[in-house]
Amino acid sequence: MLDPNVTFALLVVLALAIGVPVVMLILHALLGRARVRTEAKGSTYEAGIKPAATVGSARERFSVKFYLIAILFIIFDVEAVFLYPWAVNFQKLGLYGFVEMLIFLAVLFAGFIYILRRGALKWE
Repeated sequence: MLDPNVTFALLVVLALAIGVPVVMLILHALLGRARVRTEAKGSTYEAGIKPAATVGSARERFSVKFYLIAILFIIFDVEAVFLYPWAVNFQKLGLYGFVEMLIFLAVLFAGFIYILRRGALKWE
């Protein structure tokens, strides 16, 4: 059984999680201005380009390279997240922590060399 204080805190969080969106929707319905739909508001506009100048559809397929680069960015970004706590506790960890981080970095560097040799970062 949960502590009564914990149960109360969970109920408050649950009430806020449900209540805030409901209140926002009600306020929007009551206070929001009626939208006038005109042809100008419905037309596409992007960075000063007139609608007649746009070419193609927004539903075009992207190259797999975009997704591969995004995944690689996330992988190496997570590396930085693991490096930060190690750097903060560097003195406490001593030689053992240093060797562990060198092994971690060696595995990541080997992965980086692998993707370079496979040509994953070539944009051709």
